[in-house]
Amino acid sequence: MSEKSLPKSPVFYDPRGRRWRHVRRTYLALGVIITALTAVFISSVLSNPLLPRFNLRPLQHLPRSSDIKPQPPAPLPNAREAKAKKAQAELQKAYEKVKRVPGRHAELLPVAPPPATTPLPAPASFNAKQLAIGFYIDWDESSYSSLERNLDHLDWVLPQWVRLVNAKPDERPIADELNDGQALKALNLIRSKRPQTSILPMVQNLNDEKWEADVLAREVGDENSRQKLINALSEFVEQNKFAGVCVDFEEATKDTQPNLLRFMQELYAAFKSRGWIVAQAVPFDGEGWNYRDFAAASDYLMLMAYDQHYANKDFGSVAAQNWFEDLLSRRMNELDPAKTIIILGNYGYNWTKGSEAKEVSFQQALIDARDSEAQIEFDSETRNPHYDYDEEDQKHHIVWFLDGVTAFNQMRAASGYHPAGFALWRLGSEEPSIWSVFGTDQSNPSPDALRRMVYGYEVDFEGTGELLQVQSSPHDGERGVNVDSKTGFIASEIYDNQKIPSSYVIERTGDHPGMIALTFDDGPDPSYTPALLDILKQENVPATFFVIGKHGQAEPDLLRRIINEGHEIGNHTFTHPNLGEIPAILT
Repeated sequence: MSEKSLPKSPVFYDPRGRRWRHVRRTYLALGVIITALTAVFISSVLSNPLLPRFNLRPLQHLPRSSDIKPQPPAPLPNAREAKAKKAQAELQKAYEKVKRVPGRHAELLPVAPPPATTPLPAPASFNAKQLAIGFYIDWDESSYSSLERNLDHLDWVLPQWVRLVNAKPDERPIADELNDGQALKALNLIRSKRPQTSILPMVQNLNDEKWEADVLAREVGDENSRQKLINALSEFVEQNKFAGVCVDFEEATKDTQPNLLRFMQELYAAFKSRGWIVAQAVPFDGEGWNYRDFAAASDYLMLMAYDQHYANKDFGSVAAQNWFEDLLSRRMNELDPAKTIIILGNYGYNWTKGSEAKEVSFQQALIDARDSEAQIEFDSETRNPHYDYDEEDQKHHIVWFLDGVTAFNQMRAASGYHPAGFALWRLGSEEPSIWSVFGTDQSNPSPDALRRMVYGYEVDFEGTGELLQVQSSPHDGERGVNVDSKTGFIASEIYDNQKIPSSYVIERTGDHPGMIALTFDDGPDPSYTPALLDILKQENVPATFFVIGKHGQAEPDLLRRIINEGHEIGNHTFTHPNLGEIPAILT
């Protein structure tokens, strides 16, 4: 190659330096970018980033190699397990459809409102249907059971809800029971099931089962006290939209009688102006009672046609038919039948020598007769049933009582006077069969209906202890009834202890004085049950574990351990629902 062909300068020679300026800018940009990235990286490593919190259970142990091994497939359920699982699903599905009321104390439940217009029955006439009235008490569950079963028969309910109190001058002279759960339960039942039934609370001078004559004398002793009492009763009736009151002041002394009459006259005038009823319960044969004057001071005078013999008196008929007819004739000679109501007793007394007689319900009278193998006799003279028996302690018992037959004969004897109505003392103690002749639409009910005896309201517990077993379900009974074809009265009745009605009979066992049973409920629990079992094993103490099915299903090993260590297992159902809130088909 010749010298002429060689270049005069290097190929990449740049005498002006422009290429270097571009390269330097590029390096500078890259340096800035790398520095920024480095700063971001370092800050991200050193700072605590804000990450979302996960509610994860901390691991107690690090994972092991066995944890990642594939698990064997769950064994298929056998036919029995599959059937149980299907039944469980069906039960849960049905349970979810059941309308349930939250389990709350009755006193916390809202009070059912009264009807828009309080129905007040018109005074009875000779051609009108006679009033059917029931006395209700809170202290006996059977009274509520009777009210619930027989409410459709009743025109009035007279609950034992108001009493006089020994109040100071600036205090309310009455106390009422409407803050009591049982009273509210009954009130709600009446207003929701049969709101047309009139409610007339009883006003009594009864406190702790004693009639307080001194409190009564003070509350009606002067005009100011009487007016204060009337104002308190008016406020109570108005506030609760009741139909009126039934005054039941007993054991008034001779000196108190005139002031009591003044009180009734003033109360009647005050209530009449507001359309409220005043009824007064008076003794059938009360010494010193001016029946005519008291009848004029009320809408209805109610004759308590019972207690011929009673707790503090010698034994005998509670209301003999001849005694009833004789006194009724005397009373009706001075009273207006259209303003007179006859109260029929339906209960009994059990007398023992040397002690006060015990009041018994019709059902209890029959239970005692059956258990003592006593034969119930119908006394032809008094037409009241009775029997006697000896206890194991050699105490001799004499029992007289009233039943549906005595009520039928009494109503038949009174029907000729055309009274305004009949009342029953009391709901819960009566023979349930009485409702075939009492409070019916029939003007002349047949006595043949009383041959069938309906089972009662009380559960019959036999024995002692906390282990319960149903021995008998409710069943009706029967008796012989002989009717006098000439008079229409029932001449006699025949009880057979093998044919008397029975409610539930529950046997109670397990009572061992000096011994206790240790129980643990609603397990098994994976934390507490093992600890309990350890302690029981250490102390060599047996116990009973009442198991909830779904908990036991989840902890089968604990169930096996309970059994293997000598304990017993009891059943608290599968899900422990409130059995009172679900229908019988699911229980």
